[in-house]
Amino acid sequence: MSTTTADFLLIDNSNSFTKFALSTRDKVGPARKLRTAELDASGLKNALFGWRWNATVLSSVVPAKGEVIADFLSPAPVIRVGPKTKLGVGIDYPQPKTIGGDRLANAAGAFAAFGAPIVVVDFGTAVTFDIVSAEGNYVGGVIAPGLEAMTDYLHQRTALLPKITLLEPPSAIGKSTKHAMLAGAVYGYRGLIREILQQIGKELGTKKLPVVATGGYAELIAAGLPEMKRVVPDLTLDGLRIIGRLNS
Repeated sequence: MSTTTADFLLIDNSNSFTKFALSTRDKVGPARKLRTAELDASGLKNALFGWRWNATVLSSVVPAKGEVIADFLSPAPVIRVGPKTKLGVGIDYPQPKTIGGDRLANAAGAFAAFGAPIVVVDFGTAVTFDIVSAEGNYVGGVIAPGLEAMTDYLHQRTALLPKITLLEPPSAIGKSTKHAMLAGAVYGYRGLIREILQQIGKELGTKKLPVVATGGYAELIAAGLPEMKRVVPDLTLDGLRIIGRLNS
């Protein structure tokens, strides 16, 4: 197998999966993925096989696994994303240390690509909203349960509701248990997102609020939301690339 060399190794260590990608200073390459629960030295060795890079940029919201990654890469330096990292955006937030690195990366990526104000909606294990103000500052966000967390909970806590694969429901009125669950998840989350965006817009004093969606179910949910015109599946990784460029 040939060796691929790049400027940066980008690592997005989130609760469900950890993504890895190489990037130049200007472009992110194809990503590899590993279940975070299975992340150890052996898994990292396999995930990074055949890759070489000059610097690592790490966003971790799972501290124990973040340390596993840092130990594996030692003694090579690792740029850990946090409030003291150069992001390209400011931070106007009471407790900056409590902001997840992935959310800062999303803000950095969205601001670099689309300017401000901007709202990022990330469909991960949780659905998160992150807001960059017109002044170019990260000012806060919203956290709601993720779609899979909700549907898995229903399956686990009820005797007759099945585990479902999320996709566009055929109608709002379910003609089967599965379709009823799909309607509740997809239409329900679109309503949740629309209402939250309206309230954010009121607080920012704008009716036309630019929104970018990212994460696993971004395309599914955005398909029924005219407010969500931009979908960037790997926005977090692109934000890490930008942070790497700013800090190297």
